[in-house]
Amino acid sequence: MLPDPIAEALARGRWDVVDGATLERDRHIEADVAIVGTGAGGATAAEILSAAGLKVVMIESGALRSSRDFHMLEREAYPQLYEESANRQTKDRGITILQGRTVGGSTVVNWTTSLRTPPPTLAYWRERFGLRDYTPEALRPWFERMERRLHIRPWSVAPNENNAILALGAAKLGIETAVIPRNVKDCWNLGYCGLGCPTNAKQSMLLTTIPGALDRGATLIVRARAEKFVAVGSRVTALACVPLAADGIATRPYALTISARTFVAAGGAINTPALLMRSALPDPYRRVGTHTCLHPVALSAAEMPQVVDGYAGAPQSIYSDHFASPAPFDGPIGYMLEVPPLYPMIYGSVTQGFGRSGAALLANMPHKQVIIALMRDGFNVESEGGTVHLRGDGSPELDYPITPYVWDGLRRALASMAEIQFAAGATTVTPIHESAFPYRSWVEARAQIAALPMEVGLMRVVSAHVMGGCAMGSDARTSVIDGDGRHHHLENLYVFDGSMFPTSLGANPQLSIYGIVARNATRLVQTLHPTAKEPPWNTP
Repeated sequence: MLPDPIAEALARGRWDVVDGATLERDRHIEADVAIVGTGAGGATAAEILSAAGLKVVMIESGALRSSRDFHMLEREAYPQLYEESANRQTKDRGITILQGRTVGGSTVVNWTTSLRTPPPTLAYWRERFGLRDYTPEALRPWFERMERRLHIRPWSVAPNENNAILALGAAKLGIETAVIPRNVKDCWNLGYCGLGCPTNAKQSMLLTTIPGALDRGATLIVRARAEKFVAVGSRVTALACVPLAADGIATRPYALTISARTFVAAGGAINTPALLMRSALPDPYRRVGTHTCLHPVALSAAEMPQVVDGYAGAPQSIYSDHFASPAPFDGPIGYMLEVPPLYPMIYGSVTQGFGRSGAALLANMPHKQVIIALMRDGFNVESEGGTVHLRGDGSPELDYPITPYVWDGLRRALASMAEIQFAAGATTVTPIHESAFPYRSWVEARAQIAALPMEVGLMRVVSAHVMGGCAMGSDARTSVIDGDGRHHHLENLYVFDGSMFPTSLGANPQLSIYGIVARNATRLVQTLHPTAKEPPWNTP
């Protein structure tokens, strides 16, 4: 049996872990810094702040799981590791959103793609949001620092067949592709990254920065939902949490409160705006929850003459930015091409049709290949993203209307992907759309895709990247936090997660979160503990 460092540390009693499901009385905890969320942002901040000698408490609504719990089974992973069992949706049910809900957040279940923030995106932020320090040169040392910490480097193993088909078809059409950097170490190349890594190869927050923080005396609270911040004047004084039962859903009748000098919201770009709204914090310009972006994703499925086995091997190792919008993003919406792993349950959930027609599309699955196109939303007045609202029970919901501008990009992407798949030798290509059927040539596909009705409920749209809702910016009238992540109206509240981005990124977000949060958390250390010394890896 493989070693499980999480289980071993817990067995030795080395870590201070509080489980809301086992609380039998009210509990009050004091700290220097309280961090809501343990994903890419929260856990990165926790390690840096703990390393500086600050007392940190991390609050997570999900459970603490480890490689002993990861059995490469979809029926287990989705309810245990994802928000709403991997079925979180926008208000109109038009987009399905995949987000992690476990200690380590989405870093535990993502596909390891680690790309820096594209320079045109940073240029747009400088021009439109006054983030003058956000240049590639200024951020480079922070990206390099986190790349070292998380073993991020271009994947050196040959791509699996699913990725190789994207590379082959693109090359035949003169479309450039590139190799994806991945945050893995001693990877077994199994391909089940989306279900939790059973070999501890993925360098997620669960295996890296969270243990790093716990080893330095941080406290981890699991199965506890952050309900609201309590503010007095210009400062947050406390965080009220609700302990959850073992199922992670039912609440328990105890009060859990945290007092701290500083508070960090890092629960993700739907949960963080919701937390701020439930807390009724100052928001004079009504910016919280607005301009929430998704990288809406279109999918195209091909049947290949050879076996693809899209579930096996590194899920993502090849991508193409050929269809990205040029700066200043004032033309048609651009998109990036990647491939997803083909796990049977998630593939079946997006495949169109019922009965015999649905079964026919799922048949011969070992020969299926899928490309995805990620729209670069948020850079155009016709693509303003969505808005987070609170339901009657205080839970969050994202209202994201798909505009004609975005629909046009989704249609163009279906055509781009079909052309690449046919160039790579596909026998048929089927856009993931209720009105589509297997097309047998690029000529047929091009004509049919041009006629597809682009409507919610017909076009299957998904997303795994939620960004915005608490945007950074120099002007409080158009943003929620400043460039260091501090709330414009509360001096000791920071936002360190994907909700801080003013737009979408045009790239998978985890490395952008790592690097920018490393920068901002280090600046926070300089504010709270200016004489602190950091370990060598923390120095850019």
